[in-house]
Amino acid sequence: MTIKLAIVDDHRMLLGALTEWLRNAASDIEIVAAVPTWSELVSHPSFPMDIVLLDVDLKDNIPVSVKISLLKSAGVTPVLMSTYSEPSIIREALAAGALGYLVKTEDAEMIIEALRAAAQGEVFISAELDLAVNGGPDASSPRLSAQERRVMALYATGEPVKTVAYQLQISEETAKSYLKRIREKYRAYGIDVGTKVALRMQAIQDGILVGPDIAPTDL
Repeated sequence: MTIKLAIVDDHRMLLGALTEWLRNAASDIEIVAAVPTWSELVSHPSFPMDIVLLDVDLKDNIPVSVKISLLKSAGVTPVLMSTYSEPSIIREALAAGALGYLVKTEDAEMIIEALRAAAQGEVFISAELDLAVNGGPDASSPRLSAQERRVMALYATGEPVKTVAYQLQISEETAKSYLKRIREKYRAYGIDVGTKVALRMQAIQDGILVGPDIAPTDL
């Protein structure tokens, strides 16, 4: 499946560099628009597209929550990027319906992971942001998305990545990205699940694998 993507960022140098990099780095992502303003996005002939990668602060006095609502009403999936990493801003964006939040200082590869996750209907934030948003004095392990729990459950029961991908109808590359993100999330909480055995034990401890036959939950 090809993801039709629009990028909106008022920093033209970043917009151009990101557009060029994505075109070369991801064959399953087609950039149909790269514009510096909100008005140019909604008036673009390719609108609505599948996903919009939207800069939070376009300095146009339109609240981000309003933009997210308008995108969703048009059938577009919003993924946000920003220089800000304050938990309150991230929570507000996710509560409004964004399916991802990226800080511009994060690895560029993470953008592709976020876009692919959004295309599957999954919320994506990095391990560091997850810890900032969901962590607290009572949080002992990260909060995984439903798809992350499915991947972890299947992989922890001994299935190879190829089988996990087949059963969940995703690519092997996407399955590997999920496993990488799962491990990063646990690492942010000081939990090492680098081996399959450690991942299985953690899945049992967190209730992702349950019952006498250790059957995966949330499948």
